Amino acid sequence: MNSVIELLQSHRSIRKFKPVPLTSEQTEAIIVSAQMASTSSNVQAFSIVGVTDPQTKHTLAGLAGNQAYVEQCGLFLVFCADLHRIQAAVEMQQQPFHQNTESLLVATIDAALAAQNAAIAAESMELGICYIGGIRNNPEEVSQALNLPQLVYPVFGMCVGVPDQEPSLRPRFAQQAVYHENAYDSSKTRSSIDAYDEVTSEYYKQRSQGKINTTWSQGIADKYRQPVRAHIRPFLEARGFRLE
Repeated sequence: MNSVIELLQSHRSIRKFKPVPLTSEQTEAIIVSAQMASTSSNVQAFSIVGVTDPQTKHTLAGLAGNQAYVEQCGLFLVFCADLHRIQAAVEMQQQPFHQNTESLLVATIDAALAAQNAAIAAESMELGICYIGGIRNNPEEVSQALNLPQLVYPVFGMCVGVPDQEPSLRPRFAQQAVYHENAYDSSKTRSSIDAYDEVTSEYYKQRSQGKINTTWSQGIADKYRQPVRAHIRPFLEARGFRLE
């Protein structure tokens, strides 16, 4: 074990923040760290919008499902998959710009890798973070609020700030459930879920003082009972992304 591994293994999502803005030095360290994440073929197909304006944060909080911590955090970051800049570079070289589903995947993955670097940088400075996937609840309205051009879409948000809570660590699957040597072993899938359901059942009971009696698989079944954010594909197509 070393300090980096200890930091990674102590991650918790923070959903309550003190009303303290980040310093310019903290923000710069987070963004520069995000930029140093791995990127496919050096395309760097992502952009980050940092939001500190109270009214814009209020708007985004509402669009993301009325999540109050979007307003409370010192800095709200929106990580965007960005082919707009790629298109501009190609056109500057007077070449045709071809994009497809692979291009969208590359941009989305680049944004995710950059975000995780940002999260680790923030936590190394004793700040807290929370990813906000709810930013995709109303992606067109979010895009308008942030003035995102065509071929840019908001992948997720991230609250960053000084923590005002000490939540417990959320249990994860046992390592043998997610790590396969040499080939995927599907024979252990159901037993891994059963074991994790026992762990999460106890976790939810303790976390809610006995008010919540559920398991991981029950929550997943509820989530995927119907299509999740089915509006995303038409939104992406309207933003100029080609899903082919």
